[in-house]
Amino acid sequence: MKIRKFAAIDIGSNAIRLLINNVIEEKNEPPQFRKSSLVRVPIRLGQDSFTLGKISEVNKNRMLDAIKAFKLIMNVHGVEKYMACATSAMREASNGEEVVKLIAKESEVKIDIIDGKTEAKIIASTDLYKSIEKDKSYLYVDVGGGSTEFTVFSGEKVIATKSFKIGTVRLLNDMVSEHVWDEIEEWIKKNSNSLSNISIMGTGGNINKLHKISGRKMGESLSYIWLNSEYQFLKKMSYEERISKLGLNPDRADVIIPALRIYLSAAKWSRAKKIHVPKIGLPDGIIKMLYYQSNQ
Repeated sequence: MKIRKFAAIDIGSNAIRLLINNVIEEKNEPPQFRKSSLVRVPIRLGQDSFTLGKISEVNKNRMLDAIKAFKLIMNVHGVEKYMACATSAMREASNGEEVVKLIAKESEVKIDIIDGKTEAKIIASTDLYKSIEKDKSYLYVDVGGGSTEFTVFSGEKVIATKSFKIGTVRLLNDMVSEHVWDEIEEWIKKNSNSLSNISIMGTGGNINKLHKISGRKMGESLSYIWLNSEYQFLKKMSYEERISKLGLNPDRADVIIPALRIYLSAAKWSRAKKIHVPKIGLPDGIIKMLYYQSNQ
């Protein structure tokens, strides 16, 4: 048996995450990917990028400190290879490239700013296909702070995929027009109306948290009815109550409402009654990609 360590840094619009995985190799067996460590820091870059058009000096320094700390953690774990990817907030910040260069100089960590299509492709390289039943259709919905990726699967075949500039941080700042909602509705209906027995495949921190709140076991789906009921329940509570009574983190207690709105809208427009939560995301995809590239 051989145990190797790989890591991924996900620089999102609502938070920055470091995921470290043990990859267990045994002769004549497929590799096993097991989470060793997950660190999440609530640096809301999207608040800067979407409202100011650039990353503020305060968050630039917080981000630099976080990346330096992540590098030390990876050194302690003995990580063999890692990759850092930045998404919507850094894509749209006028000083995004400048921040990336500063971090590379100060921490020696190279950050790749990726587009929505690349993000969706990396996530698809995870175990997403293992969650798909060949005789069923799915609308994959990955809700982020600045963008949401949608992919329609029928069996294992991709019918259509698109990234829209709608996300939890944008919605919190009232930066999504009705026109964008109309575009998403039209796209979902166009690509899903001919499919029967469709379900949602939801990824992202908010849907993972909702699945945990539901008390369902790993692999058990959420129903549209339960999700809508939870949406109405959470909306009636104040931001402070969601923190004190439900134990939500401050940077989760506000974004969970707009995230629910996106998932529920997608389910309504696709006629999906079930929401599957495989609990995978961009960091998982990065690690799988790094591992298989290292073996080529």
